[in-house]
Amino acid sequence: MRVAIPALLAASLICGPAPAAEPDGQRVVLTLKDHRFTPETVTVPAGQRITIEVVNEDSALEEFDSEDLRVEKDITPHGRASFTVGPLKAGTYSFMGELHADTASGELRAVETR
Repeated sequence: MRVAIPALLAASLICGPAPAAEPDGQRVVLTLKDHRFTPETVTVPAGQRITIEVVNEDSALEEFDSEDLRVEKDITPHGRASFTVGPLKAGTYSFMGELHADTASGELRAVETR
């Protein structure tokens, strides 16, 4: 007895799963060097998901931490990490490098666009 496999299922079995869709919204790159974020302040549109990529150019581990964004992420020396937040309401969201909080800090500002 033969059982027909729907074409979509058959294609996924042969080709593998479809790549994940990119999240809607904006991409922000923060660079960590000499235990400081560049840029320190980022403005993004409110109401959208934001993908944040942190590039650690330092030779020390850092932990990206933001209670406002509800994110804690370790970034290895000379490594990078990315994550998505939001959609964000209009407002200011602070972040820091928890292991070097005296110098590694910044804020993300979500603003209404028309």
